[in-house]
Amino acid sequence: MSKGELRSILGSVKLDDLIDTESKVYEDKNLKYMKYDKEEALLENPLLFKTPIVRDGKRAVVGYVPDVWKAWIEESKK
Repeated sequence: MSKGELRSILGSVKLDDLIDTESKVYEDKNLKYMKYDKEEALLENPLLFKTPIVRDGKRAVVGYVPDVWKAWIEESKK
């Protein structure tokens, strides 16, 4: 993901919500115990992203949230 795309997603999602604290990369790098630039860590280690990241224009959500996706589809039909 590019820096610009990440910034666009951050308009809808909190930075902390994008980090997969259950990932092997998070554990291997001991990020739980460190202070670090979260944005840079995500850009350098894409496996830190929680997925899926679903976008609809300027809106975005992280994780499995089919109700939100369905609402977006319904809105687009109007």
